[in-house]
Amino acid sequence: MVKIKVLLADDQELILESLHIVLSMEEDLEIVGLAKNGEEALKACEQFKPDMVLMDVNMPVMDGVAATALIKERMPATKIIMLTSYKEVEYVLAALSHGAEGYLLKAIHPRDLAAGIRVVQAGGTLITQEMASKMIKNINRTTPPKNNEFGLSGREIEVMHKLAAGLRNQEIAEALYLSEGTVKNYISAIYSKLHVKGRREAARKARDSGILDR
Repeated sequence: MVKIKVLLADDQELILESLHIVLSMEEDLEIVGLAKNGEEALKACEQFKPDMVLMDVNMPVMDGVAATALIKERMPATKIIMLTSYKEVEYVLAALSHGAEGYLLKAIHPRDLAAGIRVVQAGGTLITQEMASKMIKNINRTTPPKNNEFGLSGREIEVMHKLAAGLRNQEIAEALYLSEGTVKNYISAIYSKLHVKGRREAARKARDSGILDR
């Protein structure tokens, strides 16, 4: 029997150990590593080359969404299932956009968790109809609008609106379900496209060109 190599990433030691114990009881699963943050998960993926990562969303140092983006960029064959609570489901949208194969709620029965791992390993996905609908809406929202002279994407315009409203990077990240690092990248792209050096200048130029009216 070829075992499915699984990496577990969660900052709560109790959850990490519980998952380890429960999944180790499955004959076809092999736990190859444990990580307590996204940075550790990335390094462990490079070291152990797992087939599957069970990725917590909220972790210190590097969150699960940012880690998913990097792992998928460097090791696209590695499959990732996000582990989330009811309150964090919106964050999963960003992870799915980076290539995660699905998500499961932390309250799931261990037997169903193991079954989910097998489904994804076989090429399936774990996305509910509700989440699929949200993904479609998200894609439509981030599609660049017509007559956009500076070439800002839909998401960059969303960030620009928050920027002009005076929100700090962390507040923008929370409002748009992004990591703070991703927000900084968007802001840098906005400055570059608008040919400005700061928030006030960006907001003024965006208002003058009508971008903030969209």
